[in-house]
Amino acid sequence: MSRIGNQPIELKEDVEFSIDGDNVITLKGEKGSDTLQIDPSINVEKKDGELIVNRTGEQKIDRSLHGLYRSLINNMMVGVSEGYKKELEIIGVGYRASLSNGVLEMQLGFSHPIYFVAPDGVDLEVDTKSRKNPMVIVSGINKELVGQVAAKIRSLRPPEPYKGKGIRYVDEWVRRKAGKSAAKA
Repeated sequence: MSRIGNQPIELKEDVEFSIDGDNVITLKGEKGSDTLQIDPSINVEKKDGELIVNRTGEQKIDRSLHGLYRSLINNMMVGVSEGYKKELEIIGVGYRASLSNGVLEMQLGFSHPIYFVAPDGVDLEVDTKSRKNPMVIVSGINKELVGQVAAKIRSLRPPEPYKGKGIRYVDEWVRRKAGKSAAKA
């Protein structure tokens, strides 16, 4: 029994929902629009301002797709109405970030700057005023794409455990280690 799949999705007032004959769902909201091709074994219907996700069969694959597509549609609903945002903090002496013409330029302790161009549907911002360390803010309507871009930027210089330098999520906790000089004492 799919517990997630059985929960209805509340259709927000400012979001338009449509489904065509090829099982392509389209949601349009104030942040933009998003589409999703769903499996033929899954049915989505609109009832009383809610979206109900049903499955046609009781096979194991049908049960697993039921909860998956319900979560994907719910993520789309939140994305087109509110949007998603991930904040990355750059920590280290001489580590900098700037944004010009949609290209993120970062100095991360290498001998060269690193340039990063965001894909379509993702917006990048650099905030150097609100905190001591520069922050890169990744935002967009697609939860998967925002998370993927944030993870890619983090992978350019992941936080290291000895000094804590690198790129980390704002709420991330990095386990710190004592260096070899601590073992002598």
